[in-house]
Amino acid sequence: MEKNRITGSEALLRTLIAEGVECVFGYPGGQAIPIYDCLYDYRDRLHHILVRHEQGATHAAQGYARVSGKTGVAIVTSGPGATNTITGIADAMIDSTPIVVITGQVPSPMLGTDAFQEVDMIGLALPITKWAYQVRRADEIAWAVSRAFYIASSGRPGPVLIDFAKDAQVETVDYAYRPVRFIRSYQPVPETDPEKITEAVDAINGARKPFAVAGQGVILSGAEQALKDFLDKADIPAGTTMLGLSSMPTDYRLNKGMLGMHGNIAPNRKTNECDVLIAVGMRFDDRVTGNLDRYARQAKIIHIDIDLSEIGKNVPVDIPLPGDAKEILTTLTARLHHARHDAWIASFDADEQEEENRVIRREINPVSGPLHMGEVVRKVSEATGHDAVLATDVGQNQMMSVRYFKYKHTRSVISSGGLGTMGYGLPAAIGAKLGAPERTVCCFVGDGGLQMTIQELGTIMQEKLNLKIILLNNDFLGMVRQWQALFWNGRYSFTPMENPDFVAIAKAYRMGARAVSEREELDDAIREMLEYDGGYLLVAHVENAGMVYPMVPAGKSLNDMIIE
Repeated sequence: MEKNRITGSEALLRTLIAEGVECVFGYPGGQAIPIYDCLYDYRDRLHHILVRHEQGATHAAQGYARVSGKTGVAIVTSGPGATNTITGIADAMIDSTPIVVITGQVPSPMLGTDAFQEVDMIGLALPITKWAYQVRRADEIAWAVSRAFYIASSGRPGPVLIDFAKDAQVETVDYAYRPVRFIRSYQPVPETDPEKITEAVDAINGARKPFAVAGQGVILSGAEQALKDFLDKADIPAGTTMLGLSSMPTDYRLNKGMLGMHGNIAPNRKTNECDVLIAVGMRFDDRVTGNLDRYARQAKIIHIDIDLSEIGKNVPVDIPLPGDAKEILTTLTARLHHARHDAWIASFDADEQEEENRVIRREINPVSGPLHMGEVVRKVSEATGHDAVLATDVGQNQMMSVRYFKYKHTRSVISSGGLGTMGYGLPAAIGAKLGAPERTVCCFVGDGGLQMTIQELGTIMQEKLNLKIILLNNDFLGMVRQWQALFWNGRYSFTPMENPDFVAIAKAYRMGARAVSEREELDDAIREMLEYDGGYLLVAHVENAGMVYPMVPAGKSLNDMIIE
């Protein structure tokens, strides 16, 4: 057992290292100076990335966690530094992303006095974290941080906040690292009822039109191969949620595409035709289901999820299977019959062809006019051999990117799902690149979202990151404009944007940059971007009235898609 007298700040850093942390994202300030002074001596053991805004630290930690499977870490100061992390914490909570956020705090004797830069971070963070704790004594830090990592990464992952009073940072303590691997009041993986397993096996074996929906829980549990084995043995076609996209390769024969508001026609329609629906690691979000009163009413629903509170929350479930997705899928597969559902799977073909004819060809192969978003996305994906990590911002750029990018490997989609956070894309891509430095990371952003965190170009410059950013610039807040066009009589209230010279801005940050508006230039520009050794911004001037189709209007059934 390691034991010696050190400060609370050093105890923090030693515990981070003991928990396997290699890099942290942060921004120093007055109430975190002792931590940062200690970091000065740990630079060879902890890679600290200086972001340009604390929100960027949390989103970068998210991107790092999502691509690496590790827990992301952010360190910031008190007051506004701490409150600037709230958006990223909330985003991580709803998207089940494991991050630990460490905030400085005023000395404990000053708590409650409205001291300079004092904010009740525990009160703010409790509703949007798995756990939030305030450290007031140095002897708490090793226990609290190890507990934080255990809670953040186990069960359904999520964010944890540690608020670190300044006097505890400088106080000395006999340090001893004691890893937390069990908490009596916390059961991260619920027990699965064996009788329900039998019911599920019987239902799947008896199904004529089974359909599976894979969510991010497949990726979080490492169940990608278990899912494929399950689908292959029972010959079950599957769709995915947006965050579950890379749980299966795009070209896998049973992968029928993305579900939801801007999902693919076939899996949306077939949801309301299947006789058994197997939901794996997804939460029946409203953007996936549409009108719940008309969602899969004909199907017997099996729900596999590690979070008991999600089962039956939105959709009534016939066979609940709480527990770890990998374990449950493996158990089910061992008991399933080998099956063939040729006619059922072939019935997807007509819908797929309809989408190809009415939507996809028009979007990725336009014969004239301005560049299309989907056209740019598909060409970038092809140029990377469909082997890159996709990071997106939020809006039309996000929906076009996830629709037209293709995937070979798991953990290849980094996007804000439940919270829909504009400004997420750029800092999350930074974290993704640091989490998977060997992979090409392509970040697609819109002109609105980019300007919310554009200062993080400075982080790319300082870290010398080989990150590729593609700005789909339509001079609009595009998704809001789409809704205004379809549902608000074309009243474009404050959605047109007058934009700066993005190429000049990128070059000011010592990045490569180029703008294209002509189709004939696009291939060469993409090649230049991918061959450039360093950060690069490609500005693609796309049609400003482009629409993301198909679209399920809010409150409508999945069968009520607007297709063109």
